[in-house]
Amino acid sequence: MAAFAVVLRPPANALVQGLKYDGWSGLAVLMGERMAQSAIPRELASERYLITPIPTTRRRARTRGYNQARLLAETIADRVDMPLIDALERRRDGSTQVGLHPAERRANVKRAFTVRADARATLRGARVLLVDDVLTTGSTAMEAARPLVRAGATQVFLSTFARALPYLT
Repeated sequence: MAAFAVVLRPPANALVQGLKYDGWSGLAVLMGERMAQSAIPRELASERYLITPIPTTRRRARTRGYNQARLLAETIADRVDMPLIDALERRRDGSTQVGLHPAERRANVKRAFTVRADARATLRGARVLLVDDVLTTGSTAMEAARPLVRAGATQVFLSTFARALPYLT
């Protein structure tokens, strides 16, 4: 199950660009608040759940100075009063997903994530809201959800700020 706050078109694309590439980390509060209002799956409305961001690569975190998904997750956790846990880590740095076709995206993130050892016990029996900035093909989310389920999460839901739609011709 995936939910998103907006479609990735103006002005939302400028917000994503600003947060992800231009160093405007303050946008995460505005975007995260919108996600907390509209991008939480109904199945979680009356349940307790854990919130975890999709981790970025170490290189991108160093360059950017932050993980944009974590900033969004922090705001959501604060607004919905649910616990935030850094449950995942990246095993390796992949190349950017921008411009890749769906099959290339799947290959690029295959087995890229693992559950942090200190999060395993917390995940057993938990419902998890996985947070990212943009949903394109779902490849990243699927690969991030796999280790969460293997670690014992009963359900994994995805919340993103924006949903990229395929161009119609």
